[in-house]
Amino acid sequence: MRSLLMTLLLIIVAVVVYDEVTGGDGGMNRQLERSGHQMSDGIRRMSP
Repeated sequence: MRSLLMTLLLIIVAVVVYDEVTGGDGGMNRQLERSGHQMSDGIRRMSP
């Protein structure tokens, strides 16, 4: 029973950490979106 509880807690912690790292305003998804916008703006500003 104790090992089952420890396993469940570990899974919950892993899911919460993953969600915090990837989501939110400072998460990886938001940083990738900002980087993509910066790259596309730089490409648009280039003169042919």
